[in-house]
Amino acid sequence: MNLLPYIAVLLAAVLWGTTGTTQTFLQGNISPFAVACVRSAIGGGTLLIFALLARSIQWKTWPWKWNLLAALSIALFQCLFFSSIRYTGVAIGTVITIGSAPVFAGIIEWLLWKVKPTRVWAISTSFAIVGCVLLFAIGGDTTVNGFGVLLALCGGIMFAFYTNVSKRLTEHAATLPAVAMTFTLSALFLVPLAWSDGWSWLGETTNLLTMGYMGIAATSIAYILFLTGLRAVPSSAAVTLSLAEPLTAALLGAFFLNEYLAWTSWLGVVLIFAGIIVLTVGNKVKA
Repeated sequence: MNLLPYIAVLLAAVLWGTTGTTQTFLQGNISPFAVACVRSAIGGGTLLIFALLARSIQWKTWPWKWNLLAALSIALFQCLFFSSIRYTGVAIGTVITIGSAPVFAGIIEWLLWKVKPTRVWAISTSFAIVGCVLLFAIGGDTTVNGFGVLLALCGGIMFAFYTNVSKRLTEHAATLPAVAMTFTLSALFLVPLAWSDGWSWLGETTNLLTMGYMGIAATSIAYILFLTGLRAVPSSAAVTLSLAEPLTAALLGAFFLNEYLAWTSWLGVVLIFAGIIVLTVGNKVKA
């Protein structure tokens, strides 16, 4: 079995995981919706220029159904995820959203496309989800907001749906124009939510450079890698591999932002790595 598609998905998740640390460089009280909108616009718009110059978008035969569904689902994912962390906090919101996505991806893939999840996927996902929970385990008297949990679960469904729909999109379109169109449309969907913040904050050099990185590296490059890998990786497995995102975020926070990780968090790191290894090696042995 070729491991390169799995590695591509993993690299995409690592790039996504850098966004939390990167956002700490933003100056001013900027809403998450504005960040998501500008990130999508830069990432999608940059690739759209290349796609138009290469004439790789055939407007009359373009798979608009899959593209619109992908753009709408990734826009809704960002809205639901960012909204959930306002109620639950970043750690719990991340665990529930990203941790639930592999389960939903397997269910959606099974119900809509009749692809039954494998035993390897079930074992690796179990390892990774438990690891994700341990990674961000919060004790004490912390209470969990029920509405925030609901938003996070809906966010997990949307990311899982985006992954499944994008797999169908890549069956009808090349990766670069598919990412370009998806995030350009996503940015348009997010404009009404981001409009209240205005765009003057982009006049700060630090903010512009930060958003440039998030748009190019964490969106354009990351999603090209993700969709490239998705061509050969089942949707359910790809979402499980995306759990490397919170793992990357936690490790960057520990090593670069001096955030404390308890022993349970380090155990979570080990379990997430174990889940990723089981998924890649297990599928290789099966092949």
